[in-house]
Parts: sequence; C-alpha cells; structure tokens
Amino acid sequence: MKIYEVEKDKMISYLEKLQSRKGYMAITVHYIDESWLLHHHIVRFVYVPPPHTKEVLSDVLMDFLLDWNMDRKVSLILVDNCSSNDGMINILVEKLSLSDSLLLNGKIFHMRCAAHVLNLIVKEGLDVIEVEIEKIRESVAYWSATPSRMEKFEDAARQLRIPCTKKLSLDCKTRWNSTYLMLSIAITYKDVFPRLKQRENTTWLCHRRKNGIWQRKYVED
Repeated sequence: MKIYEVEKDKMISYLEKLQSRKGYMAITVHYIDESWLLHHHIVRFVYVPPPHTKEVLSDVLMDFLLDWNMDRKVSLILVDNCSSNDGMINILVEKLSLSDSLLLNGKIFHMRCAAHVLNLIVKEGLDVIEVEIEKIRESVAYWSATPSRMEKFEDAARQLRIPCTKKLSLDCKTRWNSTYLMLSIAITYKDVFPRLKQRENTTWLCHRRKNGIWQRKYVED
C-alpha cells in the first residue's frame, strides 16, 4: 500500500507538470473467424496532429487501413456523432469506392455509436433539471473531496440512522450513467446534506471545470 501511495504521488506530480494535451485515435477491429466466433482487438493507438479536421482524421485512418492491408476488407466503421467524423466518413467512402470493395456500395459503411446517441438523448433530458443537478454535484464534490469530510459525512448519516452502504460518487458530465449513479446514491442521503449544512461552520468548496482542469475556490454559504 505504501508503494502504491509513493507511485501515485509521483504520477500526480508528473501530470501536474504537463502543459499541453495531445489528441489520439484508438482503433479497434472486430471480425468473425472461420469458426464464427467474434473477436475484437485494439490494433492502433495513434497520435492525431491538430487541427482535428475531417481531412486529418481521414488521413490517419486511411494510413492505418493501408498499413494493415484492410482497405479491401473493412465492412463498416463505427464512430460517434461529431460533425468531423461525418466528414471523415464521406472522404473514406470516396477513396475506398475506387477499389469497388465496399459492402453494399458503402450504404452501411457509416455506423453511428448507439451508446453515444443514447448519451446525447439522456443529456438533453437532464438539461431540464441541470440547476438541481449542479447543486447536488457541488455537494457531492465537497463531501467526497477528502477522507476527513467523508468520515464526517458518514458520522452524520449514522446519527440519522441511515446505513452507509454506498460511498458518494462524483459524476463525469459527459457520461449520463455516471450522473445517474451520483443521483441514485445521493438521494439515499437526502436528509444528511441539510443536516451537515446546519452544522458546518466552514465555507463550501465549489469545484469548477475550466479548460479541462478542476479548479477550486472557497465561497460563502
């Protein structure tokens, strides 16, 4: 456990020194073998130079297809729903059509990620209660920030005879299922938050995400 903590501190220190963020493309292939068994493998994790336009993305993916001799074997490509991906697919279809190898002339070449579509739908629905969710998010962020706060939170829950069977979970805004998990856990402690607010004499620690980095500032209740 001590080794883990030492290595964790080293990694945190290293990451804090990084000033720039680079974009990468992870490419996973899915195929059915001669025994009709489905396989999938991550075959490339490649740096994508900025700007991430449809031309740049299509060049990176086309280079991969040619390098792995897959340009005549690919049936479809599964991507999420950003506009640059739509443009990338159009360019790839145009290039691959020259070899006359696309299944159904490329009609099913562009497959949209169902999980991403569902995420967009749920996120739009959550926008209706975004103000309430943000308040819960700030409370969860505050009370789960340090072990001492978590201990104080659990003590308050036990005083109210509320079982502490689950720990608070802070969500990732781009993952609706993590927001659902955060809310489903927080609602079991709905009586704990106001009780702690009455007892707490310190200021609230509000977390805000700016330029991809969590920033913290103290504000009055």
